[in-house]
Amino acid sequence: MKKRVVVTGMGAVTPVGNNVEKMWESIKAGKNGIDYITLFDTAEHKAKVAAEVKDFDPTEYIEKKELRRLDRFCHFGIAAAVQAYNQSGLESSGIAKEEIAVITGSGIGGMTTWESEHIKLMERGPSKVSPFMIPMIIPNILAGNISIRFGVKGLSHCVVTACASGTDAIGEAYNLICASKAKAVITGGAEAVITPFALAGFSNMMALSTRNDPNNSSTPFDKDRDGFVMGEGAGMLILEDYETAKARGAKIYGEIVGYGATCDAYHITSPAPDGSGAAEAMRQTLKEAGIAPSEVSYINAHGTSTPPNDKLETIAIKAVFGDDAYNIPVSSTKSMTGHMLGAAGAVESIICIKALEEGFIPPTINLKNPDDGLDLDYVPGKGREQELKYAISNSLGFGGHNATLAFKRFED
Repeated sequence: MKKRVVVTGMGAVTPVGNNVEKMWESIKAGKNGIDYITLFDTAEHKAKVAAEVKDFDPTEYIEKKELRRLDRFCHFGIAAAVQAYNQSGLESSGIAKEEIAVITGSGIGGMTTWESEHIKLMERGPSKVSPFMIPMIIPNILAGNISIRFGVKGLSHCVVTACASGTDAIGEAYNLICASKAKAVITGGAEAVITPFALAGFSNMMALSTRNDPNNSSTPFDKDRDGFVMGEGAGMLILEDYETAKARGAKIYGEIVGYGATCDAYHITSPAPDGSGAAEAMRQTLKEAGIAPSEVSYINAHGTSTPPNDKLETIAIKAVFGDDAYNIPVSSTKSMTGHMLGAAGAVESIICIKALEEGFIPPTINLKNPDDGLDLDYVPGKGREQELKYAISNSLGFGGHNATLAFKRFED
């Protein structure tokens, strides 16, 4: 019999709130987390807006001495992990440390450190490069630091599948529990690449919006969309085997019932124009979850606000759901958080769980004029209350990576 996998803890550091409660209240209210970049001077950059994490104090979670040895993406990831771990009660659960795993995702890793240390090399010579540079930039160091922080000795892995990293990390954590290789997994994603180098790179490949209007740059599904807006932050979840969680009396926030992952095998950055890879990931997920397309109550779209993504994702949804596609609310919360890259899928997973728990569908803000052929219910402008049972979340990444998770409102 297939194991049930439940969520017993969640943590978030995002452009619209630095814990799950604040983030979710902002999402429900349609709060925009995008503004002009303050982390560096954008005078020479084409794109000048982003969704920065605001008013975040990492010393609430990490000692000052240790902060200097960690990149910004680790600050976010560790903070979110601490929130989730504390909420879950894992510390006093009685679960052996060897039976708790860590699987995190990050599309890029320590970009802030890459840049600052390269400047030192060029301006002051090789002797000035930090001895901590390597363990600060590698994407897997977040998983390692979380394992060290909590003393958990099970599998400690990192998934790197670009913008699908957070979703794939959670999916692999789900698989690990289903395979009885762990009783609990600390999982999610973190990213912090609002930097001059990254902004220039994404801008020059024509991926970012250059309208530079905080209230009209991330416009998923809109006819005038011209690219995504960079975001940053982290989302972390505690996944547990249901029987283990039930036996220890843990509070359960939701259930993961399916995971699908495919590759377009088409192009390094452009998604397959027929949406076939994304569609197959959704089909795999529904099959594993054992649910019919008509049973899905909500889809949290990848919805990046780039012309190719929003079109192909809509095509993929129609291919999978047929006529039911027109009855399912589909929204992009990236309209509020920006695109958090490797952290996006993890934060959006938390949003799906909260949506199911409270019966509320988040909006797609800034959507005023849907593009031709983009004719689904994208929940424009304002969210709505509605009883929900199943939700799915899509993430698509450079390299052709597609990942989908299915969530169920928890029922004992």
